Amino acid sequence: MVHADGTGRVTLRPVASGDEGEFLDLVHASAALHHPWMSLPSTPEDFQAYLTRYQQSGEESLLICLRSTGAIAGLVNITSIIRGRFQSASLSYAAFAPAAGQGYMTEGLDLAIRHAFEQLRLHRLEASIQPANHASVRLVQRVGFRREGYSPDMLFIDGAWRDHERWAITTSMAGIAAEPHPSLPGH
Repeated sequence: MVHADGTGRVTLRPVASGDEGEFLDLVHASAALHHPWMSLPSTPEDFQAYLTRYQQSGEESLLICLRSTGAIAGLVNITSIIRGRFQSASLSYAAFAPAAGQGYMTEGLDLAIRHAFEQLRLHRLEASIQPANHASVRLVQRVGFRREGYSPDMLFIDGAWRDHERWAITTSMAGIAAEPHPSLPGH
């Protein structure tokens, strides 16, 4: 378990090989929800490649699980972690259809932000969102992100280069005063 404060409906934990069956079933059940915003591993081979990626330094994939049953409700990926003066990472996330629309992603994203700032000791998280993905925009707004810009043709998704809005949150915006990471220069 990555973080559980004992009060919410969800917990976070790293994705593991034992999640393959449930994860792939949820990806298939959620295909219409995710299209055209993102694609997730949909075969056992893709899932194994996904696990390998998120076992690398600078990459984390966390499952948002229901505290009551352990069922997977969604996921949050913290990627491209950059240290030094930046102390930043990219954030992506997805709800799974059976649990969508019930507030689990808001709770899970709150936990992931706290994890990124307190345990990983990052200073900034960025999310790139296609402008028409209104649910995703509302989600990041709920957890305190601010819109910082617009990038035409930013990411290749669903067979085309897609425009994205850039959203971000910092430790000060989240009200978190964590110890700086040791790689942060002194001045």
